[in-house]
Amino acid sequence: MTVAESRASNRKVLVLPGDGIGPEIMREVLRVVEFFDRRRIASFDISEDAVGGAAYEAYGTPLAEATLAKALASDAVLFGAVGGAKWDTLPFDLRPERGILRLRKEMDLFANLRPAVVFDALADASSLKRDLVAGLDLMIVRELTGGIYFGAPRGVETLPDGSRRGINTEVYSEAEIERVVRVACELARKRGGRVCEVDKANVMESGGLWREVAERVRDTDYRNLELSFMYADNCAMQLVRNPKQFDVIVTSNLFGDILSDCAAMLTGSLGMLPSASLGAPDGTGRRKALYEPVHGSAPAIAGKDIANPLACILSFAMMLRYSFDMAEEADLVEDAVRRALAAGVRTSDIVQPNTGRVSTRVMGDTVLRELEKAA
Repeated sequence: MTVAESRASNRKVLVLPGDGIGPEIMREVLRVVEFFDRRRIASFDISEDAVGGAAYEAYGTPLAEATLAKALASDAVLFGAVGGAKWDTLPFDLRPERGILRLRKEMDLFANLRPAVVFDALADASSLKRDLVAGLDLMIVRELTGGIYFGAPRGVETLPDGSRRGINTEVYSEAEIERVVRVACELARKRGGRVCEVDKANVMESGGLWREVAERVRDTDYRNLELSFMYADNCAMQLVRNPKQFDVIVTSNLFGDILSDCAAMLTGSLGMLPSASLGAPDGTGRRKALYEPVHGSAPAIAGKDIANPLACILSFAMMLRYSFDMAEEADLVEDAVRRALAAGVRTSDIVQPNTGRVSTRVMGDTVLRELEKAA
């Protein structure tokens, strides 16, 4: 698809800025969306609503039914962040985080794609030595709607002696494992051709099932791929020892949550990491999808115009690539981010010696200037 052709169809996107720094970083993304429309590259049908704490204040719930209906009817959802201390005393079911968890579950967003890419200009910002991370480009595929976060039984029970016991259950079916492994294999086909399935099969029966299913999927439909297995604790160690050994990692909800945050710091900052959460394709090939930066709502810096908008901008690039088959346009955005960083512009989370500390707005300005030069 060429840039000119990409404008031909309308694309329905629901924007959910959320809480904390969410609205600030989303403003910069919407400026990029406006640039695409102004330059007649692509048009989007944008609607906006509340989620998380903002939704609780507006609707009395972290995700209103009407908002969920909009999400289900959209081609893609662009999400900011949720949470903050002001809502910490709410009952569990009303906490802001329940909003994003319900979105993932109701949209059946079972595959979470979290790339960890080190831009050349940020190789020295990583907590690891440059030679370990320079050129890093790995993808973590996290199963998102099953496992211990959703398994039953769960809760806190009172025992006969009056003490309490917390219960969470790790549960996976073969079908749940197979569909996320297939997503990882399809990605690996277009990358380095290597998939590493990560589990704790040495102590968890569910991990053994993950290995069996992954091997069957590879042997049946992806014989050209290299499949390896690794325990989750070893994988965490290897990510900080030799991260470039990995191409695509596929793992469960819990381990993916932990390992992707570990991988995030290899890039220099959580503020640099985008993500995509994808559902199963329907009869037309369309997938429900949600895109969000990996970092949280960071309420301590909210409203100060110092948050890094790049992860959210890069999440928009992932939306272009995976929801709208607009690889050329996604490259345009990613290259603009790359050039902005090469120019020495930095928000406070990635500032380095001999670079300029700028605000959220100025970082957005810089990305837009680079887009103008390239478009």
